[in-house]
Amino acid sequence: MRTVLSSFTSELLVTPMPDGKYWRLEKEFEYRIGSLDSNQFVIVPKGFITDFASIPKFLWFLPCWAKFNKAPILHDYLYRTRRIMGDKITRKRADDIFLEAMLVEWRYRRSRHSVAWIEYLAVRILGWQTWR
Repeated sequence: MRTVLSSFTSELLVTPMPDGKYWRLEKEFEYRIGSLDSNQFVIVPKGFITDFASIPKFLWFLPCWAKFNKAPILHDYLYRTRRIMGDKITRKRADDIFLEAMLVEWRYRRSRHSVAWIEYLAVRILGWQTWR
């Protein structure tokens, strides 16, 4: 039996905040971890505030689709809550889910693997500052 990829369950609907930097999620979305039929999932609630991907200046060569999508919002949410379904998670677990989510969301992008790995390595190296 073939496992169906992980999945986001709805479209992304956000509204910019007055400061121009942050965005508010107008509709919750769910992410199934590991596969679509997984019993492990994350629900990012309506009203969650994000800045999408905080891409350092030395990585500004990355395409804009790498910033404005659900994977960075999911990652922000995991960093803020440090939990999946009530269970504590490590920063490594949050980062690994981020990588998985990027590859799922960008499955039709030609450069998805290289862009996802660059962003993953950036959060592995620099993410400890935000995690603290």
